[in-house]
Amino acid sequence: MPELCAGEHCWAVASGSNLLDALNDAGMAIPYSCRAGSCHACLVRCLEGLPTDTNPTALAEEKRQEGWRLACQCRVDQDLRIARFDPLEDGLPAEIVALDWLAPEVLRLRVVPLKPLRYQAGQHLVLWTDTGVARPYSLASLPGEEGFLEFHIDCRRPGLFCDAARHLRVGEMLRLGELRGGALHYDADWQERPLWLLAAGTGLAPLWGIVREALRQGHRGPLRLVHLASDPQAHYLAAPLQALAQEHPLLQIELITPAQLPATLAALRPPSRQTLALVCGAPSSVEQFARRLFIAGVPRNQVFADTFTDHA
Repeated sequence: MPELCAGEHCWAVASGSNLLDALNDAGMAIPYSCRAGSCHACLVRCLEGLPTDTNPTALAEEKRQEGWRLACQCRVDQDLRIARFDPLEDGLPAEIVALDWLAPEVLRLRVVPLKPLRYQAGQHLVLWTDTGVARPYSLASLPGEEGFLEFHIDCRRPGLFCDAARHLRVGEMLRLGELRGGALHYDADWQERPLWLLAAGTGLAPLWGIVREALRQGHRGPLRLVHLASDPQAHYLAAPLQALAQEHPLLQIELITPAQLPATLAALRPPSRQTLALVCGAPSSVEQFARRLFIAGVPRNQVFADTFTDHA
């Protein structure tokens, strides 16, 4: 049986054990969210030995050369010594500059990193508290214009990061993990094509950045944004979205609740075979949207989706 070491703690694990499970079963409290290699919350550094990496392309080669691995994607097949990601040493400090409740359970967090951070609309970051609680969140801010990074935190359900977020204060520091790009983005080659953006809950966050990026780049095709929320009060960006639509006649905004969802899905009719769709939210909502888009005639390779997990 291989020996696994983290800090001063060493123990034997069954060969082939998932590295994340082996660490957390031993009380190492490695954070995680997606378990699919996307969120990067479970980043660890290999100091001696290397695990078997089942998804090597999920991490940049530069990071891999430095010994970093995603614990959820690795198996322990030999002796291994690792170090946890230390946000104080490895994370980028960022000062909290604003905290606002946009809806009863949606907290808008704005931070300014101590070093400039270049990013694209639709990317996400892992946020770390000073107590070591971590969770990935999509960026809702517009790159290069706003001077801060914005995140929308869904606090409807209890969770380690959500519970910590309720006690954050302006002026405190968070740490930022690795910048990641998911499926959501805006491509300048899309300017003439119809673009649909379908969001559930705080899945609106990255699409809020992307729709403004599309308009900034002079998008000329029809733009349609649908936001599904639990009730009218939960349409937390209703006023800014409607104001944006008044400024840009090509932009159509639809704010719907679960009762209106079946009719909205049934009425989806893409204006052309060139229609693109960006979808974000909880897995069940993303699946509903994607299935209906396919039935409506939007090819699968023209649907880009990110899902938000419930683990917090």
